[in-house]
Amino acid sequence: VQLQAYGGGLVQAGGSLRLSCVASGHTLSRYAMAWFRRAPGKGRERLADITFNGASTWYADSVKGRFTIARDNAKNMVYLQMNSLEPEDTAVYFCAAAWTLSMDHIYEYHYWGQGTQVTVSS
Repeated sequence: VQLQAYGGGLVQAGGSLRLSCVASGHTLSRYAMAWFRRAPGKGRERLADITFNGASTWYADSVKGRFTIARDNAKNMVYLQMNSLEPEDTAVYFCAAAWTLSMDHIYEYHYWGQGTQVTVSS
């Protein structure tokens, strides 16, 4: 499966962005999906994931209550709605896929999309 994230950009603190991840080459209906980010000088951080059927989600404490992950398997799309953005959210954002029907949110991601840059100005 090939993944491509888009929707990043420059936004002021307190603003919102919605990232999208489109998949090709395979249906996403048997994949758990996640969003990660990598900020300058920092390691990769898992932000949110969603089970293959969309029934369950998980969020990192750093984004809980501000970000929402969603999916549309019919469109082979995954989204990340980001609200109340802060300068600390500036990073390159990636989507990733794990071929699994597990609901435990413990996944090994084998497929990664190219990132999209999000810059939040203060």
